[in-house]
Amino acid sequence: MKKEQCEKANVFGKCPFVTTQQLIKGKWAILILHELSDGPVRFKELQRNIDITQATLSSQLKYLEQEGLIKRKVYPEIPPRVEYALTDIGYSFTPVLNEIEKWGMKYIDYLKEKNKEKSVSANS
Repeated sequence: MKKEQCEKANVFGKCPFVTTQQLIKGKWAILILHELSDGPVRFKELQRNIDITQATLSSQLKYLEQEGLIKRKVYPEIPPRVEYALTDIGYSFTPVLNEIEKWGMKYIDYLKEKNKEKSVSANS
């Protein structure tokens, strides 16, 4: 689909860009998927690792689970232990996360170079 077609309403599930953007639209979605890419993680560990409020994390996890990207496993223990993991379709997003990381590192290098150039020109 062309960009213009993707921008029209009701294209979720038809346009790959709109579909992906909608699935990872939450501010925390990419970080949550990244944290789960190495295997199952408990709620509190996720919360601690990405520094997110309990309510926001809970909401984001429910959304990602509803969309089929993650799964929740409750262990029959007291107190209950809950782990979150990527589903097969969620795990298939891992190469995209790896490319986001690579691009992010390139951009960080760009910013460092840009700041270095500013510093040199300010001192000249």
